[in-house]
Amino acid sequence: MTDPSPLRADAQRNRERILAAAEAVFLEKGAGASLEDVAKRAGVGIGTLYRRFPTREALLAAACSARFVSLAESSHARSAALDPNSALRAYLEDLVADTNLYRDLAASLGTVLQKGGTPGCDAMTAEGQRLLRRAQDAGTIRRDVSFDDLVYVATAISLAAEQDASSKSRTPHMIDLLLNGIGAR
Repeated sequence: MTDPSPLRADAQRNRERILAAAEAVFLEKGAGASLEDVAKRAGVGIGTLYRRFPTREALLAAACSARFVSLAESSHARSAALDPNSALRAYLEDLVADTNLYRDLAASLGTVLQKGGTPGCDAMTAEGQRLLRRAQDAGTIRRDVSFDDLVYVATAISLAAEQDASSKSRTPHMIDLLLNGIGAR
């Protein structure tokens, strides 16, 4: 969703300032914070922000990209030592925990992952699809389950954890319920 062509030096500085400001504003006020607040904190006009990030989800995807790359790499590295279900469970737990970094991000998780177009979104999607296929190939997850299904349920778990602090400690239990529900019979 962001322009892949090389940026002029001043445009690159603006992009970096916008991303740093977005990180700070989203941490303080949540993912639903005013984009005008982000632009103001970055010291750019709202038009500059929208030229680089045409939607809120594009800005969220870019702000989450580095963390998503790191999560995907960690998941890939540990998955060899885990059975397919445990690897998928760990991935989902990481995704839910990261989604709750910014208040209100859970509501946009599916759109951010599916349409973000950043290296992080692409890496998290590819890793989730890989782990799902691995579990399906092992016969432990039903064949009719899609990656989108996992994102929808991860979103629901994230929303529950966001609404009720006690739900955060129940995340592993909720993921177990999910995996038991989609397990192969």
